[in-house]
Amino acid sequence: MTSRSKEKVAAAFRKLFRSPEKLDKEGAGPSGSPARRGLFRRHRDGVSPAEAPASLPASPAASSLAKKKPGGANDVRERAAAVRTRRLMKELKEIQRSQDHRSNPIFTVELVNDNLFEWHVRLHQIDPESDLAADLRELNIPNILLHLIFPENFPFAPPFMRVIEPRIEKGFVMEGGAICMELLTPRGWASAYTVEAVVMQFAASVVKGQGRVARVPPRTFRWLKLGVADQLNAAWISRS
Repeated sequence: MTSRSKEKVAAAFRKLFRSPEKLDKEGAGPSGSPARRGLFRRHRDGVSPAEAPASLPASPAASSLAKKKPGGANDVRERAAAVRTRRLMKELKEIQRSQDHRSNPIFTVELVNDNLFEWHVRLHQIDPESDLAADLRELNIPNILLHLIFPENFPFAPPFMRVIEPRIEKGFVMEGGAICMELLTPRGWASAYTVEAVVMQFAASVVKGQGRVARVPPRTFRWLKLGVADQLNAAWISRS
């Protein structure tokens, strides 16, 4: 065999046993022949990773969990109603216990038509040195009757409170008996406030605002209408 033949055989062996990286470069280059590119593709396909396995069908338990939907608005309302009921039951028991242990309580509570969410509160004592207390004594009025309604989202929202009788002028009491107190607005309210705290705050505010028992009869029958007080209270809240 001549030296030229030996060189050709050696070159053929070098090409045959080249590394995959070199095959990659030559196969991707413009000078790679179709046969060489085919050899490169067969080599690449032989070492490519296995395909991802097909997804398995979901188990019945997983399917049921996927189909299960979270609680809706009804569940939220039920939880809110439970919170309101527990809170008012607790406060009512504490107030009644306090009333039973005092011969002359500051205020007393009655349910309106046995409705836990609507109370009549009778305020029996205010500052005895105030003009309002003098008016009550002079007119022989034993107490101030308040009407409280607790919304669905109580105690996270304040109750609505108004004065039913007597008709009070000034003292942060508006027409219809609506009460202007920061404590009764969403901004001034806190869920930790109790009914007792609200009533005592009113007793202080009506005296501080120089409230007096109205001597002149009301111009219309609107004084005792809940709708008027509700509208005025909403207007007060929107301004605060």
